[in-house]
Amino acid sequence: MTRRRVLVALGTLAVVLAELGRRVKRRYGRPPRRPPTSALVPEGAADVKIATPHGPVLRGWLLEATPPSGVAGPSGPAALVVHGWGGSAADMLPVSAPLLDAGLHVLLLDTRCHGRSDQAVFTSMPTFANDIRDALDWLRQQPQVDPARIVLVGHSVGAGACLIVAAGDPEIAAVVSLASMADPRQFMADLLRQRLPRPLTALALRYVEHVIGHRFTEFSPIHTIGRVNAPILLLHGQRDTTVPISDAHRLHAQAPDHTTLLILPEADHNSVEELPGASPALLSFLHDTGVVSAPRHVPG
Repeated sequence: MTRRRVLVALGTLAVVLAELGRRVKRRYGRPPRRPPTSALVPEGAADVKIATPHGPVLRGWLLEATPPSGVAGPSGPAALVVHGWGGSAADMLPVSAPLLDAGLHVLLLDTRCHGRSDQAVFTSMPTFANDIRDALDWLRQQPQVDPARIVLVGHSVGAGACLIVAAGDPEIAAVVSLASMADPRQFMADLLRQRLPRPLTALALRYVEHVIGHRFTEFSPIHTIGRVNAPILLLHGQRDTTVPISDAHRLHAQAPDHTTLLILPEADHNSVEELPGASPALLSFLHDTGVVSAPRHVPG
């Protein structure tokens, strides 16, 4: 092949990759921004703003649990709750009820590009994890929170991000994962094959890794879950067609011994409102891990 033909081929490849990159970033770089479900702070919650060293200002709602005696006492346990892709703190409000009933303060977080938090060029499971770390730093400084008894609770991509954080933070007390995927690379590949010619799928996946700044093997839950020291509760809906229940079984197979898998028969991927139905198992899990000293009565 002549030098000219090589240059033409390289130029054509560069154009194809640039267009491929634009398509991937436009379609998968960040979700469509939904208006917040409500601009109002939920009753009894504090409106939170968290300035981060990474740039975006994160927003959230902090709901404080009432001590059993009704009188303020020493610092208590807390849960940092994170939505999934395209979600928001408002979507996770149903999750706060059983956690508050268990005696945990609850921080409902909007990650960047979601809810009321700042926009960014792109977001991903690793940037979700960065936002969780920043919110965790803030939560640990609150006087009513015991920093040794913080539980990470995440849904979908947020669940995967919680596993990333917990894998690198031995101070996390426990993790509750709602509908986490096992392997984001496989998940992305299945989506890309619906929109791109098959030969371009591998290139698109490499570009996604380039944009994210991490290889899939560095942050995939199937790899991070085995490095988590904290107890883990895996919750997954039997009717989940977005992330199949087989992902939950794959994660459980790779998880440490201190991991519990609970299947919710009536739940699909977005059924976070089903968590209150799992309250007895959740309370038992929090008690067994030492996050709460004794199970509380669950209303209803």
